[in-house]
Amino acid sequence: MTNPLTPQLLAGKTALVTGSSRGIGADTVRYFAEAGAKVVINFRNKEARAIKLAEALRAEGATAITVGADLTDPASVAGMIDTVKAEFGGIDILVMNASGGMESGMAEDYAMVLNRDSQVNLLETALPALNPGARVVFVTSHQAHFINNTPTMPEYEPVARSKRAGEDALRAKLPELAAAGIEFVVVSGDMIEGTITATLLERANPGAISARKESAGKVYNVGEFAAEVALAAVEPVPANNTRYVGDISDFS
Repeated sequence: MTNPLTPQLLAGKTALVTGSSRGIGADTVRYFAEAGAKVVINFRNKEARAIKLAEALRAEGATAITVGADLTDPASVAGMIDTVKAEFGGIDILVMNASGGMESGMAEDYAMVLNRDSQVNLLETALPALNPGARVVFVTSHQAHFINNTPTMPEYEPVARSKRAGEDALRAKLPELAAAGIEFVVVSGDMIEGTITATLLERANPGAISARKESAGKVYNVGEFAAEVALAAVEPVPANNTRYVGDISDFS
């Protein structure tokens, strides 16, 4: 996938992407770094992958650091933001990419804790570190964004409802963000081929990806969707603060 951002477009800017040791987050970080941004690679337990990515970016001339943090632990999140402030002074782009809820062995309320409570805490903790004119990007799915009027697969419904709850809670902060000069955009995408969530959905509901691909005509891959996330950080904020990626005719 070709980088959708022009070289040096983000020179002098700092970007923090949660859950960026792999997948969509990792590709988004790479696009930012190649566009001149100083990037913060966040991980929870994939430290080796995060370090490998940072080393690769630095070898290409980028400025990149890794910061481990469990988003469900407020102290851990505060430590991450403090590290970014100490290293770079502030944040210009915050991409709220990390999410989950389909993992096995987690508490019953884990999806809501991670996808709603932790996202709100992250934004509140990061707000004092966001530079004037900063952009916050929240990454979600059509299946979650439209869950209140369009049913999804039973296996995904708890995650979808928790993601929508997180989106609603963040949107409630739009007046506060606007008063601080902070922009906010939601990126809603269809199923993304090659992600952990898609893999788990396919395992629980064989044929889900191919069925969606047939219905929508196209399913984005990780690099393609990450490009849309990167563009959401720099292009004008769309109407209703929402950037749709992929077909929504089955949802709206």
